[in-house]
Amino acid sequence: MVQGIVNWNTQTTQKWLQNYVDDWVNFYQKNTNEGEVASYIPILQEANQHHLGISILGINGMEIKSGDVGIPFTIQSISKVFTFIIACIQRGVSYVLSKVDVEPTGGAFNSIMHLETRQVKKPFNPLVNAGAITITSMLVGDTPERKLEGFYQLLEKILGYRPALNIDVYKSENETSVRNRAIGYYLLELGYLESDLDLTLETYFKQCSIEITIDDLAKLGMILANDGVEPRTQEEIIPRQVARLAKVLMLTCGMYDASGKFAAYVGIPAKSGVSGGIVAVAPPRARDNQLPFLDGCGIGVYGPALDSQGNSIGGIRLLRHIANQWDLSIF
Repeated sequence: MVQGIVNWNTQTTQKWLQNYVDDWVNFYQKNTNEGEVASYIPILQEANQHHLGISILGINGMEIKSGDVGIPFTIQSISKVFTFIIACIQRGVSYVLSKVDVEPTGGAFNSIMHLETRQVKKPFNPLVNAGAITITSMLVGDTPERKLEGFYQLLEKILGYRPALNIDVYKSENETSVRNRAIGYYLLELGYLESDLDLTLETYFKQCSIEITIDDLAKLGMILANDGVEPRTQEEIIPRQVARLAKVLMLTCGMYDASGKFAAYVGIPAKSGVSGGIVAVAPPRARDNQLPFLDGCGIGVYGPALDSQGNSIGGIRLLRHIANQWDLSIF
């Protein structure tokens, strides 16, 4: 824990924090040697596995960033949090939860085993592929562009610009995602999908191929940390109930089948993607004033070297260290 600092909003203490974070990023960058970049989407193999960067944005406006920042990457499964939010806004929370559950699976993100063996009446949660594809089918619109318009508008409102679709990544996913097509056909057979299968999958591949940066993830996380409210204007961008539900899902289901360990050892809501991104949320906490970001913050991490569960290996270790040092855990 950083000791001896009381006023966390001065330039001197921000520089002090910056030095700490720089040291931590440099230390955990060596862990990237232990992971591998995603290979089941061919174009993702082009990423530099040694990249590691972090961006932290406090609700109070303080910013800390270090390492490989400014590198664009695709949002991948992190998009699932926000399409779930849009579905809840468009269709209502009760309706969405009548179609997709909120239970952790303990299994791989691209598995349909639980749907078959337990004969459940709906996908386990919106953050595994079966649940996410079902959610995408629920988005309003008869083309991928119309289905994703609400998602784009939410991103634009928070980020201040409309992110672009990475066409090369979309094509790579569309041409090689045999497993997701199999999941889609299974969902279609069970009657879970609310739009045409091809439309649903094209929309899903496109939502995962939107290009962002870790600064963007930090902004998205900061809004969730503040229960959906933009702190400068006090505008409610995401309904409070929906923002809180999204954070619960991130905590219990957001890190694939490593979600339980992440909750135990890091203790904050987070969602990862196979491109190496992680968005993490540290809500406000009432603790001693020698801790930074007591008002809460959003954290964006990028490290394309993944562990066996599909999470950024350097990113998780960096987040665990920061969460422990700054006592970010919600528990």
